[in-house]
Amino acid sequence: MPLDPAVREFLDQAAALGIPAMHTLPVSEARELIVKRRAMLEATPEPVARIEDRTIPGSDGDIPIRLYAPSDERGLPVLVFFHGGGWVIGSIDTHDLLCRALANRAGCAVVSVEYRLAPEARFPAAAEDAYAATAWVAEHGDDLGVDGRRVAVGGDSAGGNLAAAVSLMARDRGRPPLLFQLLLYPVTAADFETASYRECADGYGLSRADMIWFWDHYLPETAGRTNPYAAPLHADDLSGLPPALVIVAEYDPLCDEGEAFAARLHDAGVGTTLARYEGQIHGFVGNFTIMEQGRVAIDQIAEALRAAFARPMGAAGRAEGVGGSTGA
Repeated sequence: MPLDPAVREFLDQAAALGIPAMHTLPVSEARELIVKRRAMLEATPEPVARIEDRTIPGSDGDIPIRLYAPSDERGLPVLVFFHGGGWVIGSIDTHDLLCRALANRAGCAVVSVEYRLAPEARFPAAAEDAYAATAWVAEHGDDLGVDGRRVAVGGDSAGGNLAAAVSLMARDRGRPPLLFQLLLYPVTAADFETASYRECADGYGLSRADMIWFWDHYLPETAGRTNPYAAPLHADDLSGLPPALVIVAEYDPLCDEGEAFAARLHDAGVGTTLARYEGQIHGFVGNFTIMEQGRVAIDQIAEALRAAFARPMGAAGRAEGVGGSTGA
């Protein structure tokens, strides 16, 4: 279907501002650019009952996190969230609006993780930070006032990649048990020749050249790009992972790999919902303040999280009664 009118207006506004292509910039300027793009949302942060910034120990130094709690109630379930930005740009601050909305709509705590960025810290630094933060939250829930037995992971774009990687790492390493994975237009492979990469190579915000630039900073050795913790679509076995909601956008270079990952999860017996948002571009959920379909997606996410956190826990800590259907 055609581009959503709100998306078209957003792209036209960005073009009128003369914002340069991400892949043409030095990393420092690219990081400043995403802050300017977020300013286009012109939104007042919605209030959240409790916000706390702190650092937690990681495998290679402290990791900053930000906790969002929608109420003063202790023992809330928790979504550990990883921001997008191609593992190179983005931060807790660039995703503050989204994390506030997720906490309030889903009625859960959200822990946003400031993992190390490339090229200063290349793969597997971001994945290891994401895993370490998730394991710490599960083991120290009482320190945050959350229920460390009810933990989900999620993220958008490169953050979705990290959420999928953490789900694999948690299964492979035997801890922590996870209830759910939320994957918003995730990076799951480094294949720049899919149909969606070719058809959406340029003109829709995130470009093919941008993604090549991101991968070159994050994991320049192309031979390593089949490592499942870098490219989850290459995992030999996806069984035993937590149920998933995978959201993709029609006009996104990453659409095909997101759909392919959802299909493989389903085939492996993982309860998976695939939601393809027609007329939308990469990043539309984070642009929910100006894009109605972003708000629709947040409602879908909130419903999925509430359902996941309400499921009884099995003896192994996995959710019981998970179906294996994919809703495309």
